[in-house]
This record gives sequence, structure tokens and C-alpha cells, in this order.
Amino acid sequence: MIYHVKELQFNARVSKPDPRFARLLLEQFGGGNGELKAAMQYFVQAFACKNPHPEIYDLLMDIAAEELSHLEIVGATIQMLLTGINGELKEMADEAEINETMKGKSAKEDFIHAATINPQFGVLSGGSPMLTDSNGIPWCGSYVNANGEPTIDLRSNIAAESRAKIVYEYLFKYTDDPYVKETLSFLMTREIVHFQQFEAALATIEPNFPPGVLQGNPKYSNLYFNMSKGDDTRGPWNEGKSSRLKEEWQYIDNVQDCVLQSNGLTELESTGTDRTEKTVREMDKKISKQKSQEIKNSTSEKDIQWSEYNSNSKGN
Repeated sequence: MIYHVKELQFNARVSKPDPRFARLLLEQFGGGNGELKAAMQYFVQAFACKNPHPEIYDLLMDIAAEELSHLEIVGATIQMLLTGINGELKEMADEAEINETMKGKSAKEDFIHAATINPQFGVLSGGSPMLTDSNGIPWCGSYVNANGEPTIDLRSNIAAESRAKIVYEYLFKYTDDPYVKETLSFLMTREIVHFQQFEAALATIEPNFPPGVLQGNPKYSNLYFNMSKGDDTRGPWNEGKSSRLKEEWQYIDNVQDCVLQSNGLTELESTGTDRTEKTVREMDKKISKQKSQEIKNSTSEKDIQWSEYNSNSKGN
């Protein structure tokens, strides 16, 4: 059940209209890293978590709802930044010629020019936000990442919050309005909060690495292929032990020789790891059974009901 409260979550304000910045802010309204994308992503992901991970279902639904409130804040801010455009368009409709309307009125000319920085404000939306990015490209469901596996979805969400945060960070550079900056600061900070919440939720799932069920072949899990020529660099990504599996990195400098001598890598022996194909198969079976049983035990296959209603809870 979705319940709308008419007051905004944050007191969004603007000092004066700014159609140019309104166009940029559309990126967070209907863009690929924006608030609608986040709301829909977390909302869709939540369904698969309802029974096996009710606590994560609760988290995802709460944050999805908050992201919708952020969409409302962004939309309201865009509308305020576009103040006056709709009225100007209506006035122009009463005039015989657009050129006559603008003739000798430099202030209006400047204003209309600013509005047409995004033509959609003038010819489609009537001075209101639309579900597009800053270039007018419509919002698309393909922005949403949902794989039905929380160890993957939560990592997608951590990345999504990171991308949304940096967009707000960039937007700061294009407005001098102190009120708008207050709103951007609030929205950007909530991205930081959600990043931590998703990270904490991921840590409650054990095991959560590798993402999903299958563990990966130990013949290939610690190989670093030096696929470029020039100044080579070494670091914890190609020397020492790997961060999660704790395997010794094997630095393959001459990749072509390695491929040819191993019959296309099929005859490689695993090196620098205690894992074997046998132990990996055992772990695959163990985790597969664990995750499958987890879902089956928490999900009825008959008389299925999503919610339980308690009349005594009314008003609580």
C-alpha cells in the first residue's frame, strides 16, 4: 500500500527561475542514474526477497519509497525553476504572431530563449518536468537492474547510489542558488546513507561471495593477464593474495604463449590456491542446496497469500 503525504520530505526552494539548470536537473528525474530509476530498481528487487529475506524486503521497500519522495523533490524543484514559462506560453497563444509577441521585449525574449534550452519545456511539457534525461531521452525500464539474487542486487544498488551521488556532485557546479544547493546537498547525502545501508545488508548474507551460487574454477580464479604492452604496473589486483578468495595472484606476462601451451587454457593446472575442482564442486552443491532450501522453506506452494491482515493493528 502506497500512502502519499502532500508535504515534501525536504523543504525544496529556489531563489528564482532558472530554466537552464532545470534541464540539467532532469537527469535526476528521468535519467539513467536518477531517482525514478532507483525507486523502480529497489521496488522490483524487493519481490524476490519477500520470503527468504523479509528484512531485506523491508529495507528495499523503505528505500524505494524514499526514492519516490526524492523524485517528488526533484520534480518540484524543476517546476519551480521553470516558473513563468507556462504563463508565457499561454500569453503567446493569444497573440497573432510569435515575432510580434517578442518584438521589443528583450526580457521576455531572454526568458523564452532560456526555456528553449530544452525545447520540450516549450513545445511538449508546457513548462513542467518530463520523464526524460537532460537531453530529452525518455526514461526506460532497461535502466533497472534486478536479478532475483540479493548478493547481486545489493551490489548493483551500491553502484547505483555511487553514480547518483556523483551526478549530484557535478550538478553543484552549475547553480549559484543557495536554496537549490541545500536541496542538492540533502539528496546527495541520502545517496551516501543508502550506500551504507545496502552494504550493511549485504554483510548479513553469508556466504555472499562470489555473488550467486557457483564458486568458479580454481584454474582461472587467480590469473592476471597482462593484456597490454608498455609501462606495466603491479598492485594488490595482480600481486599478493586476492581480496576475497585469498589466492596468490599468478601474473601471466606472455598471454599468447600461455594460451598456446595450455591448449587454449584448458590444460592449465591450478596454482597458488588451496581450492581444487573437487572442493569447488562440493561447495557448489552445499550452497545450492542451502539457498534452494532457504527459499522453499519460506514459501508456500498452495493457498499463497502475500500479506497477513490483522484487524487489531488498525491505527497502530
